[in-house]
Amino acid sequence: MTAHQGSGPFAVRRVYDPAAPADGTRLLVDRLWPRGISKERADVDEWLKDIAPSKELRSWYHEDKEDRYDTFAERYAAELAEPERAELVDRVRELAGHGRVTLVTSVKDIEHSHVPVLQRHLEEG
Repeated sequence: MTAHQGSGPFAVRRVYDPAAPADGTRLLVDRLWPRGISKERADVDEWLKDIAPSKELRSWYHEDKEDRYDTFAERYAAELAEPERAELVDRVRELAGHGRVTLVTSVKDIEHSHVPVLQRHLEEG
């Protein structure tokens, strides 16, 4: 799988795919460390677990993924506006001012995960 390019300076790549020079700064944006992946293999510059959805929101969403994505996306966007996460969002945007930032994740279904919500939020800011 190749990186998903956004309209801005943010790309998305699964942690299981090899890193590439074009990735720029690689940020792991999952709350949990990916299973079976060493820190060396992950090849991330930073693990921003606190930018991921809260444990409560993630658990609620996983109970019924098919019917809850839109509400999940709205709730996660609201979480991203909270002060603690907003500071992290600002830091990621600042990094993007210096070059490509790749949001790294272990999720299989990226399109129905927190990653596109985060990417949109970063790009709209």
